[in-house]
Amino acid sequence: MTSANLPALLQTFFTDRLRSQLGASPHTVASYRDTFRLLLVFASKSLGREPSQLNMKDLDAPFLGTFLDHLENGRSNTPRTRNTRLAALRAFSRFVAYSEPECSLLCQRILAIPSKRYQRRPVEFLNEEEIDALIATPDSATWIGKRDSTLLLVAVQTGLRNAEIRSLRHRDVKLGVGAHVRCLGKGRKTRCTPLRHGTAAAVKSWLAQGGGPDDPLFPSSRGGFLSADAFQRLVARHAAAASAMCPSLAGRTVTPHTLRHTTAMTLLRSGVDQTVIALWLGHESTETTQIYLHADMRLKERALAHADPSGTVPPLFQPQDQLLEFLKSL
Repeated sequence: MTSANLPALLQTFFTDRLRSQLGASPHTVASYRDTFRLLLVFASKSLGREPSQLNMKDLDAPFLGTFLDHLENGRSNTPRTRNTRLAALRAFSRFVAYSEPECSLLCQRILAIPSKRYQRRPVEFLNEEEIDALIATPDSATWIGKRDSTLLLVAVQTGLRNAEIRSLRHRDVKLGVGAHVRCLGKGRKTRCTPLRHGTAAAVKSWLAQGGGPDDPLFPSSRGGFLSADAFQRLVARHAAAASAMCPSLAGRTVTPHTLRHTTAMTLLRSGVDQTVIALWLGHESTETTQIYLHADMRLKERALAHADPSGTVPPLFQPQDQLLEFLKSL
């Protein structure tokens, strides 16, 4: 199987198959790249050989099953992330089966690996008090603090995805009348998201720090684009610090996607139509936006009030006075 060596197939898959033939987006290429970087590191440690010395026979279905289990158990990835990695492995297997017929049986077994079902959890989002505490946490007197504060404000107001907000450049921002940011989203669809007056003012102040049209809007300390992990750590760090001012944030996992959910819930509670929210977030279908209808208890309470003949909203549970609770616990 000398002609089916793994390094040559991987290089052809990325250069010819993804970029030349399929015209895959940079986001897709980056996702597939990360999958195979994780796989090659895992295979190298497990098999005791350098990645360049591996071949297709080493990556059979049982071994890839072990790798997927490692992602969940060793790296604490969710089943959804596991399925994303599996999708990259399937795409590569289909390419190998076409390019190297002698590997067809091996590839068929890989393609037969099933996706893992997972439980859909309630949407996590922040309320107004938590949003204010999060944005106020960075020290705006420093360069990094000002960057983080502006970044968090833009993320909460626009609802851009992790990759979308990290890839913004100076030229993607338009201030003045009709202030907005332009981004390239999923499916290589370009969309414009308007900025509120306060957000536009914060971005204008941040742009005064300097930079060219092609420079990252929110650069790293070295001047390049922030990585996905860096953005996640940034949000988690400030959310943990904000818990001192807002106790409801204590112990919660806040991610960039939590801020995206927050944008959607804010729009929904403001009475914005579901189809407009789908356009705002760049959803392919309004069905994706329906998760926010399930997450909003206020909407359900109003629906219950309409169903009640009296037309009154049932009262929410109110805890007793803290002093009375203390006496009761004695």
